[in-house]
Amino acid sequence: MTKKKKLIAFLLCDLLFALCSFADAQQPKKPILGFLSANSRPAMSVRVEAFRQGLSELGYAEGKNILIEWRFADGRGDRIAELAADLVRLKVDAIVTEGTTATRSAKEATASIPIIMAQDPDPVATGFVASLARPGGNVTGLSNLRPELSGKRLELLSETLPRLARLAVVGTSTTPGTPQSLKETQAAADGLRIQVQYHDIRAVGDIEAAFQAVRQLRSEALLALGSPLLLSHRKNVVELATKNRIPAIYYATEFVEDGGLISYGVNIVDLFRRAAGYVDKILKGAKPTDLPVEQPTKFGLVINLKAAKQIGLTIPPNVLARADRVIR
Repeated sequence: MTKKKKLIAFLLCDLLFALCSFADAQQPKKPILGFLSANSRPAMSVRVEAFRQGLSELGYAEGKNILIEWRFADGRGDRIAELAADLVRLKVDAIVTEGTTATRSAKEATASIPIIMAQDPDPVATGFVASLARPGGNVTGLSNLRPELSGKRLELLSETLPRLARLAVVGTSTTPGTPQSLKETQAAADGLRIQVQYHDIRAVGDIEAAFQAVRQLRSEALLALGSPLLLSHRKNVVELATKNRIPAIYYATEFVEDGGLISYGVNIVDLFRRAAGYVDKILKGAKPTDLPVEQPTKFGLVINLKAAKQIGLTIPPNVLARADRVIR
């Protein structure tokens, strides 16, 4: 090849590289979203899918016009702060959090990156927002605070078991919202003349210990309060309830889908779908401080007849008729 041809080839390559660089520069930068969870990915699968669906409905497709950095602590509290810091180092445009532990870690890691709560029992009490109407700071999203639902769950149990006299309640005292929910449950129990025994579950080993106590105290039914720990180990909880033939009512549908008897409460899956709307608004320029925290609007009763059969229980027709979904 002559020197002239080499020069032409070099100039053409240089021109092609410049054109490619220019084209890349013209491509709009894909926003990067962080998703932070204290739970494991399998435990969050239904909620993650609902969040993805919400994004899809708003025109977002992961990898095409939005990038998502997924971070799951697998129930290990010692990892969540590190994962939050990692998302901040990546300079994500916003962080979606799945619960109180994740939100607290994200808030401690950044005061500037917008944080969107997919759910939180009481964001005002936890100090994440100044008020639901005017959040202030860099946190907004959705609250699932409905402590009165615990009383409603007990009413459903008493209708299912008309002679119910001794109730076991399990929860995690360190979970925001637990004191209010327990107070509401006790008030409902007093009205129904039902004796309540609370079992605090703060570690995995406490689950088995709680069911041992349930057997010893001869509790006739079990009511679960909202707890990330219980959710992460729901299969264990459900299996122990079935093994001990204890009718149990839960706060989230995932328990019933994994073999539990009854769930009644906020449609948490719907909250994760709605969280996508906050992502859309923030990516389009809205500030967290200007976006009020929303409260739940959908509630549901789910009954698992297969689980009822396993423990030899017949669900009364008046309770069954009110179910939004029946698993047969």
